Amino acid sequence: MRVKNSNFVDYVKIFCRSGKGGAGSAHFLRDKTTAKGGPDGGDGGKGGHIILRGNEQMWTLLHLRYKKHIFAEHGGAGSGNHRHGKDGESQIIEVPLGTIAKDAETGEVLCEITKDGEEFVMVEGGMGGRGNSHFKSPTNQSPRHAQPGVDVTEGWFILELKVLADVGLVGFPNAGKSTLLSVVSAAKPEIADYPFTTLVPNLGIVSYRDHKSFIMADIPGIIEGAAEGKGLGLRFLRHIERNSTLLFMVPADADDIAKEYEILLGELKKYNPELLDKDRILAISKSDMLDDELKEEIAKDLPKDIPSLFISSVAQQGLTELKDVIWKKLNQ
Repeated sequence: MRVKNSNFVDYVKIFCRSGKGGAGSAHFLRDKTTAKGGPDGGDGGKGGHIILRGNEQMWTLLHLRYKKHIFAEHGGAGSGNHRHGKDGESQIIEVPLGTIAKDAETGEVLCEITKDGEEFVMVEGGMGGRGNSHFKSPTNQSPRHAQPGVDVTEGWFILELKVLADVGLVGFPNAGKSTLLSVVSAAKPEIADYPFTTLVPNLGIVSYRDHKSFIMADIPGIIEGAAEGKGLGLRFLRHIERNSTLLFMVPADADDIAKEYEILLGELKKYNPELLDKDRILAISKSDMLDDELKEEIAKDLPKDIPSLFISSVAQQGLTELKDVIWKKLNQ
């Protein structure tokens, strides 16, 4: 997804073609001392691969948005005197951690890059052909044929990025997720008083005690029916899959806090039931407008199976307690 004035791209479709293997040589030895020597054709070089490599310094697939076709170099042909052909140069595609590669036609997941420097050969280069010296035998001492190189492999591939974070913020639009991220980290997401201000995920590093830290992801708001594609649909729901803890945020001025939480939970269950196995925390945002009596009333109706807190990003209330609960969940 790409939005105007945003560098965040989490989905690209690219065409990749490996290098063709070089042809083997059907050469015979000829020099000033040998008029009719035996076969000495060299092998062809290997074709280049298309390789994916993880890079922890990258956070978007923007660099592939305008480079749709990636071709590796062909292998060189073999030559006389058993000289081997030059191997084709491989093309290395650097991708951010959390990238998934799929076959565009079948939808099959080929690999998942999660570590810095991790490599995966997405399209293998053609093998070089063997020279005529390999085909020499007692009954055929001057073979006049050599192998051609293996042809190119090509196809369309989809690269999808799922944001890697420790904590994912889940909530309806305008629940105060971006405000919380901007207060607890140095991230500067766009903040405004209307739904769907956030159109792409934002990441922030949250400082904790004793120089510790964790990564928080602000994900665009979920609406009822998101699992069926309503609102911004599934495009951002997949970013939640990689977060180890989910922080549900419901504003204090919501009509029914428990019901909103259940709707959010239902959307995640419809999308992927495994998401419900993750640790969950419920934060009631914008709670600076509540007095203690109201908080006690609301607390009676909140789900008992997960920790719940009242926070206010603007008034900086309950944020230290929230960080403590998150840190405890991350290190259980």
